[in-house]
Amino acid sequence: MGLVKKCALGVAALLAGALGGTSGESMAADTNPLGGLATPLRSSHGCLASGGGYLRAKIRGALQLDVDLHDAELDCDGGARPDGHGIRVSFAGPLRSDGRRLRMVFGIARMGEGGAGRALPTNLTVIFEGEGRIFATRGDDKCTTDELHEERTGALAGPKRSYRVSARGFCIAPVNSLSNTEKILVNSFDFAGSVTFEDAH
Repeated sequence: MGLVKKCALGVAALLAGALGGTSGESMAADTNPLGGLATPLRSSHGCLASGGGYLRAKIRGALQLDVDLHDAELDCDGGARPDGHGIRVSFAGPLRSDGRRLRMVFGIARMGEGGAGRALPTNLTVIFEGEGRIFATRGDDKCTTDELHEERTGALAGPKRSYRVSARGFCIAPVNSLSNTEKILVNSFDFAGSVTFEDAH
């Protein structure tokens, strides 16, 4: 099962439990889920065969984070959005010994296989796994992917085709938590990951 499918299942589980169990006060605003109190539990699978994957983001508001993760620290996956309109790219940082992990999911509209684009409406979900904290734009009108490129990797033909996808962008409005008690603003993001397209059977 790919990370995008796992992420969809994980989001559903977190949506069911986010408002109960884990309190929104479980992590102080200045505690960094990428480091500090807990150490990485395991190495990630890596992001790209070339070793060139990365995720960078500046997050402000209820959390103050400068995300700067590189290939060996990341699990990443991507493919077509479920509705077929655009692509979805998922990045998960290192799983820490206390079960916490940052995951960011970008749903980018108006993108197909092997394309490039500018000023693309983007849906963003930021998940703090192990805490039940989810921030979601709930639409693609708050964030924009300035520029995106897909570069073919692996075989040039076949039922399954993979691409290196690189992009950069920003959000113009805060992203609310599902409980509407916290807000974050993703001032900027840029990443390189992978997307795979598979022919329908």
